[in-house]
This record gives sequence, structure tokens and C-alpha cells, in this order.
Amino acid sequence: MFSNIGPFQLLIVLVIVLAIFGTKRLRSLGSDLGSAVKGFRSAVSDADKEAEQLDDKSKKDADFDNTSAEEPQKNSRQ
Repeated sequence: MFSNIGPFQLLIVLVIVLAIFGTKRLRSLGSDLGSAVKGFRSAVSDADKEAEQLDDKSKKDADFDNTSAEEPQKNSRQ
């Protein structure tokens, strides 16, 4: 569908978009889009950090090497 679009056609589309919206609106739209992407990336990295912390905690809590059944009884008769 878009395989027949060349650089000259893209330039024409860019000029039309600039004429309709203006440079100020496009600049603010670009900065808003950039801040949204930045916020999304920070949210994803925060979620990854929380997931790693939860994994670390679950590994510590799931250590069943020394269970009460394996420990010697303190009140057992000798």
C-alpha cells in the first residue's frame, strides 16, 4: 500500500501537515509525546525493579532446607 510513496511525496505531506497545524503546535505535540514515552519507560523500569525485588524476597522465603521436621527435637527424651 505504501510501497509507492517516495521522498518527494513525503515532503509534500510534511508541508501540508506544517501548513495545517503550524510549527508551534507540532513542537508542543512532539514534546508531549516525548514526555509520555519517557514516563512510560520509567514506569516499565520501576515495574521491572519491583518484580526483581519480589523475586528476591520469594527466593529467601521459599528456602525449605531446614524445616522443623528435619531439625532435632529439643524436648525429646534421650
